[in-house]
Amino acid sequence: MHQRKEFISIIIPAYNESSRIFPSLARLDEYLGMNFGGFELIVVNDGSSDSTEDVVSRAKKEMPSIRYLGYKKNRGKGYAIRQGVVNSTGDIILISDADLSTPIEELEKLLVPYDYGYPVVIGSRGLEGSNIVVRQTWWRESMGKAFNRIVRIFLLREFKDTQCGFKLFHGGIGRKLFRETIIDRFAYDVEVLYLATKAGYKVKEVPVTWLNSPASTVRPVKDSLRMARDLVRIRFQKNKLGTR
Repeated sequence: MHQRKEFISIIIPAYNESSRIFPSLARLDEYLGMNFGGFELIVVNDGSSDSTEDVVSRAKKEMPSIRYLGYKKNRGKGYAIRQGVVNSTGDIILISDADLSTPIEELEKLLVPYDYGYPVVIGSRGLEGSNIVVRQTWWRESMGKAFNRIVRIFLLREFKDTQCGFKLFHGGIGRKLFRETIIDRFAYDVEVLYLATKAGYKVKEVPVTWLNSPASTVRPVKDSLRMARDLVRIRFQKNKLGTR
């Protein structure tokens, strides 16, 4: 990829990521330094109980591109990403998981439709051409498929995979959308895509490479119930999510 002139913000939500976030930040710093005129790595520590804050502070001494945001209470992935996005300054915003389950090189695939006028481009594990190198456990994969079927029935029929943690936004549009979000946990993806489609923004789903990480903070029963409740909130909270 030729070096791009835009300034890009990478939003990395982190909850108990002390064992793996340093190499991820180093890889991001290296890749973006070669391919973008300017960038920032915004790590949002979502109330971690381990040494994530100390590890990021150490990384920051070596990588001045890092910006750290943190708070004591765990609020959820959606809340963390919202804080990162609304505090970003980039022309482009990329949301990425801390484990780089989608390698940063896959950004190049998302930039193709972005350059053709799509202000929201999402990575997908559900399209033909998606490359699942390491699969999830059977129960997580089954849970994800069931959730996606519900989403497609009630909210977003056009997307095969709303939950891949690799999403690209035009900077101004991304900040505008996330300022309107209310979902703090895993269904944040559905909400922001629902907002984008209701506002008339073009959204493109792109197949990407994905490697499951064995570490997981998902609680099958509790989080499934919470995600179902959040879908109801998205569907029926008309005052917040109505057409603008």
